Amino acid sequence: MNYIMTAEQQRLKVNASKKIPLEQWGPYLPERQWGTVREDYSENSDAWNYFPFTHAHSRAYLWGEDGLAGLTDFFQNLCFSIGLWNGKDEILKERLYGLGNYQGNHGEDVKELYYYLDNIPSHYYMQMLYKYPQQAFPYKQLIEENQKRSKLQPEYELLDTGIFDDDRYFDVLITYAKYNKRDIGIKIDITNRAKTAAPITVLPTLWFYNRWQFKGVDKKPLIKEINDNTVKATHERLGAYYLYFQKTADRFFTENETNTEKLFGKPNATPFVKDAINDAVVHGKNADALRTKKQGTKFSPVYNYKIAAGATKTLYLRLSDTLTDSPFSAGFDKIFKQRKNEADEFYEETLPENISDELKNIQRQAFAGLLWSKQYYHYDIERWISGGDGIANKSNHRLTGRNHDWQHLKNQDIILMPDKWEYPWYAAWDLAFHCIPMAVIDPTFAKHQLILVMREWYMKPDGQLPAYEWNFSDVNPPVHAWSALQVYHIEKKKTGKGDIAFLKRIFQKLIINFTWWINRKDPNGKNMFQGGFLGLDNIGVFNRSIQLHSEMGLEQADGTSWMGMYALNLMDMAIEIAMQDEAFEDTATKFFEHFVLIAEALNELGLWNNEDKFYYDMLVPASGPPMQLRIQSIVGLTSLFAVSIIEKNQLQKLDDFRKRISWFESYRKKNNKYWPNEERAEEEKTLLSLIPKDRLIALLRRMLNETEFLSEGGIRALSKHHEQHPYSVNIKGVDYYIQYDPGDSTSDFFGGNSNWRGPKVFQQFKQFLICRCAGATTFALFVVLIRIFKQIVQHNFE
Repeated sequence: MNYIMTAEQQRLKVNASKKIPLEQWGPYLPERQWGTVREDYSENSDAWNYFPFTHAHSRAYLWGEDGLAGLTDFFQNLCFSIGLWNGKDEILKERLYGLGNYQGNHGEDVKELYYYLDNIPSHYYMQMLYKYPQQAFPYKQLIEENQKRSKLQPEYELLDTGIFDDDRYFDVLITYAKYNKRDIGIKIDITNRAKTAAPITVLPTLWFYNRWQFKGVDKKPLIKEINDNTVKATHERLGAYYLYFQKTADRFFTENETNTEKLFGKPNATPFVKDAINDAVVHGKNADALRTKKQGTKFSPVYNYKIAAGATKTLYLRLSDTLTDSPFSAGFDKIFKQRKNEADEFYEETLPENISDELKNIQRQAFAGLLWSKQYYHYDIERWISGGDGIANKSNHRLTGRNHDWQHLKNQDIILMPDKWEYPWYAAWDLAFHCIPMAVIDPTFAKHQLILVMREWYMKPDGQLPAYEWNFSDVNPPVHAWSALQVYHIEKKKTGKGDIAFLKRIFQKLIINFTWWINRKDPNGKNMFQGGFLGLDNIGVFNRSIQLHSEMGLEQADGTSWMGMYALNLMDMAIEIAMQDEAFEDTATKFFEHFVLIAEALNELGLWNNEDKFYYDMLVPASGPPMQLRIQSIVGLTSLFAVSIIEKNQLQKLDDFRKRISWFESYRKKNNKYWPNEERAEEEKTLLSLIPKDRLIALLRRMLNETEFLSEGGIRALSKHHEQHPYSVNIKGVDYYIQYDPGDSTSDFFGGNSNWRGPKVFQQFKQFLICRCAGATTFALFVVLIRIFKQIVQHNFE
């Protein structure tokens, strides 16, 4: 039987041959650009308040754009998204709304109802649902009610306001279907869910990213009217595109320029500012002037509907690089059915056969969330530090402020984000985890993303990877080698052939990063590692990213465990490559020996507490004995992650590696030195783990105890033991305190929005997976612990 590639697989095959495996157009438009570090030119690094949501509809961004259910080209030259108005809101609904870091009892949180329903890797078919209330959106109420609540109370959500009672809302379904890579059909279905007719104004919006304000283009781009259902958008880099739309009485042009008069009391250079269309529709201001204007850098046709109860109104548009007289010819809507069928065929071929239809739908929507979270990200730190935004006064604050030592970082790429609202910026270790499910549907893009974050315009010259824009120097767990191996094996299983060239390429960069860890995070040369919070907000008794006292150091159980895992991952990678290229055999030996030394440090130098049967961080003063911080958290469970299986056929082929580790084992045992745990459940395989078998059993007993780590939904990040037994410690006269919280943490270490102490991790993972895509810690626990459990079962551990 001959294998026939689906249409989507054929497109992905073409993309795989490109240097950058991307389609030119995709869902690369963020849903929030306001409140980001890139747009912050304040003197106190307060990004949320310097560019708040209330400025977003009136103020031109410097480093990107945002919009609702939008798409853009991969350099974000030209953007398209949806604007809505229910006749009652004070502003158009043009982007998603949420609370800033200090506006609510749980901090950063989107307050909208929206769902990524479908998407495929080429973005030839995409669908998103937004639920728009028919009453005035309760912006003020959401802030006021959340500010009344303590951190022990649940967040006040949009559904709590009653705004959706009696189904008084519209379902706005946005579907994109490409004719080809530069010709995109757009369909907007607006359904009135209420029992009575209701009005709605729909504004499909096309605009240019304002690069001309900092001379990022030589010639200002232009959108110009061609006729009553066509505009032409011309850009020096992108070329010419045409937006075709159904005829309507109102067609408004304006400029993507800041309304300085409204925001800062400074006269506008032109009345045609960014929010002019908003003011014309909502307040009737200057509407005639906008009607007579026939060109600009922002454009919206305006459709005023009154939709009967339960009825649906459908609106078609088309964005194309080709001029045509009949954009909506007979059968125009067939392209949406065709691309939907192709998406069905792709997922039928891709998803596992042995799962239920319900699980297939969940997994498909999870992939949709993953794919919709690709985002254009633009940040040149050198220019950001040395320049200004034309609003704030010139200041030397940024010269020594946030990220000032990352001036090599010049990002302008499409990156797989955790999501495009709360995290409209990448986080290095989140990205590593997201690449794993991405490899199931588009391994080429997954590999590209892992390589990308290690390129010279990301990785620091000393080998450090950028964490995230709030503080690129924060340290994320070193999971990229593990992620690269997972991506490699997923593709190898799918295609029957492993991409050794990819492994070699990323291996070289990983060695640089590994060396940075050795040189920078093991200050005493004992293979005891630091690193700071390592992705675990609020998990410690104090902020581990800040040096507590100049005379004290913190040796971390999780930092050391992560490095044990890193060494094993690099050993595994070197072995895999060495099966085809013997030049890598030596490096396999090097990382095996380094793993042994890290295992020795973890188990012999004071991190293990034999009374509690648990690993703890250790506070080390300049003089006097070290002190264990006896907090039972996920920090102590990270030692479970460092496992590796060496196959017999690998040992037989790697003669030098086999001889070297045999000598190393003999030498260490003869001299009564530590040797890590080995299990040989069968002759063909040897399992290495970071911790001895008896300690593994003790940790699993704690982890699987419902009064400690195990909950109905999964593994707690902080043991429930601390609910009745809070932990406190006095350091240099200061008391530090921590206790178990059943939900979000009540600590303000990281802005009060952190949720690492008591959430039911598996349950949270499921919710994120269905709605958007999982956060890194949640996904890490899910994937890695499942991996551990499978190996325990396979190798007959107790």
